[in-house]
Amino acid sequence: MPLDRILVVDDEETIREIVSSMLAGAHFQTRQAASGVEAMSLLESGEEFDLVLSDLMMAEMDGIALLERAKEKYLCSEPHPESACNAANTCGDSSTPCTVEVKRTASDASVTPSIPGAKGNMPFCVKVGTTITWKSPSKNTGFVVDFGPDSPFEPADSIVGGSDRQVSTVVKKQGCYKYSAGACVSGSIYGMCGSVETKLIITDK
Repeated sequence: MPLDRILVVDDEETIREIVSSMLAGAHFQTRQAASGVEAMSLLESGEEFDLVLSDLMMAEMDGIALLERAKEKYLCSEPHPESACNAANTCGDSSTPCTVEVKRTASDASVTPSIPGAKGNMPFCVKVGTTITWKSPSKNTGFVVDFGPDSPFEPADSIVGGSDRQVSTVVKKQGCYKYSAGACVSGSIYGMCGSVETKLIITDK
């Protein structure tokens, strides 16, 4: 049975039309995006696709960057999200705390684990029993981290801290969790608050 919906991504309209026409001739439903940014907007809007067919060389967001962003978006929907965990993206362990910095950026908020080479807002992994210390390295900054009612921590309350108040939590449950983080800066010239959504994968000990 053929796939139902395919997202065709290319910055050249002629190529998008040719590819979409060929796929339609094979009884696929298609939707077009003229850039990686437009494609991510469609994915984040809630539209579901069975396949994303993308050009590699595009301005703003190329095909590889689109692939990475798309993988992050659907990470918790995978049958075994823990398979994405390795030494390079796992923070701390049962005897070594994981420190996570939450700060306000010019565009939103940033959550960065204490992993060498870690990027802001990247999904990362921890093991059950790990202590996560949430803190802000910036002055006059407050933050809120919210995992919702299905929090892997006990108690399952929002994590509220700031520049002068770091918060430590102990991971209790394994699974893949979506969470939101917000950071506010007092007197900021680019907007008081920003927020972001990302993911935390928790593996067994």
